[in-house]
Amino acid sequence: MKQFILIIFFCSISYFAFSQGCVAIRNNGSSCTSGQQGNSKGWQLNLNHRYYKSYKHFVGTIEQKKRVEEQSDVRNWQHNLDISLIRNFNSRWSISLSMPVQSNVRSSKYEHYGNSSTNPNARQKTKSFGMGDIRITGYYWIIDPLRAHKGNIQAGLGLKLPTGDYEVQDYFRKNDSTYVMGPVDQSIQLGDGGTGFSAELNGYYHLSHKIGMYGNLYYLINPREQNGVSTARGGVPSTTAIKYFTTTMSVPDQYMARGGVNYMIKKFTFSGGARIEGIPSSDLVGGDKGFRRPGYVISAEPVISYMGKKTSFYFALPVALQRNRTQSYSDKLRSTPESKIQGDAAFANFTINAGISFRL
Repeated sequence: MKQFILIIFFCSISYFAFSQGCVAIRNNGSSCTSGQQGNSKGWQLNLNHRYYKSYKHFVGTIEQKKRVEEQSDVRNWQHNLDISLIRNFNSRWSISLSMPVQSNVRSSKYEHYGNSSTNPNARQKTKSFGMGDIRITGYYWIIDPLRAHKGNIQAGLGLKLPTGDYEVQDYFRKNDSTYVMGPVDQSIQLGDGGTGFSAELNGYYHLSHKIGMYGNLYYLINPREQNGVSTARGGVPSTTAIKYFTTTMSVPDQYMARGGVNYMIKKFTFSGGARIEGIPSSDLVGGDKGFRRPGYVISAEPVISYMGKKTSFYFALPVALQRNRTQSYSDKLRSTPESKIQGDAAFANFTINAGISFRL
């Protein structure tokens, strides 16, 4: 049915905005793009692009506006092209292979000359480009699609492979004549260095032939605690970093949940919904040592999509409603009853997501 195809395509946007600046929520999720309900066999190719610029700093939910005013803010730009190939074995089973290609740029003063420097060259850039972590996910429709006329739930189990380079290095300029080579910040590394396991639930329910509801849940378990990559940017780790276990990068879990309402008019689908995505300070499996910037983003998510006979398009613009840089494991260790320690992170105001899907 046309409504099934529209709702499944609409669910597909659930993983195109898995990053919000310094909180390295990587593009690892997936969802109903595993296939069109009711198709017995076939292939599907999805090309999804995401862009954002982050520069708004938060400690908890409090924006650090002075960072932008004094030009000490950290700015991240990311372009991510996610290429997914889906095979439908029958009306219930399918498998998806996804590969992200990233282009990241990070601009800061503190990593180079220092935030206190008045040198006009104090702000410098580091970059990364290449393939990210490949994901393989199997999907199963819980209710027989031939009987699921009003709604259905799709379950997914996946494997994330550490194919993305998690040791990308670039030059850090310390003064007009000194350059140091070192690993770039965790937020622009192409991978996290861990083999992960994902679990998903994707569902929909038709209220009428034009109005429907959708929902997606996703969690990635990363058992590896740390990947061994230095956080000193080519320098020597500080005594604080050594004492509180942040000399190397962590391999954190991540999560996402979203839901909303669809309205269908002929070949167009309009949606309004909300989503939350983030990185916890403690993982479900494995330890919590290593450097990470935990936090989450709650966004309003308007979407428009168009369904053709063989080709479909969508455009989504998640806009941040709340950004929260929560306490990390090391922050908690450093805190006392008299003094709460909490790091900051830069977030984007919004992300731009667009994609095209081909039914082969």
